Amino acid sequence: MEISELAVPDSYVVDLVPHGDTRGRFTEWYRADAMSQRVGHALPLAQANHSVSSRGVLRGVHFALVPPGQAKYVYCPAGRVLDVVVDVRVGSPTFGVHDAVVLDSEQPRAVYLAEGLGHAFLALEDRSSVTYLVSSGYDPAREFGISPMDPELALPWPSDVELELSAKDRAAPTLAEAREQGLLPTMADCSARYAQLRQV
Repeated sequence: MEISELAVPDSYVVDLVPHGDTRGRFTEWYRADAMSQRVGHALPLAQANHSVSSRGVLRGVHFALVPPGQAKYVYCPAGRVLDVVVDVRVGSPTFGVHDAVVLDSEQPRAVYLAEGLGHAFLALEDRSSVTYLVSSGYDPAREFGISPMDPELALPWPSDVELELSAKDRAAPTLAEAREQGLLPTMADCSARYAQLRQV
């Protein structure tokens, strides 16, 4: 397992090591000790989610207010997705910066993103599965989104895929609009949350 920081601070790509023989394949897709050592604290596991999407389904960009926020550890056990992390933390030196990683069941990888970061993924194949561990349970009053089609973000959605979004994601504000509406987490609140987690 090799863990490397992405262009968005406090987010990481995890290159996994599959072990296979004539019977099939085995992959350790999450190691609490390795992630804790790299991130500086354990992932407080509150919920595990699983989605299956057709090619072209785009989910996000979603984020939760901090505190407590919602850290995510994202893995694709079947199919292929383009996973995107966006820095939506007001006051962050990389505010508005994004990074993208292809998660593929044939070359297993995972993505970790800390509380306060935005997350989206696009299914590149039919029946693409995404399984993710999250640090806090679903709370609709504290969860928001920004438009994955925001031209200022210019997220790297491939032009040869017809995108399908939920009504909620289609109606989501741009990053600038969300900032004006006071919907975004602040870097100060996120830094305080990360420090609190490191003390646990």
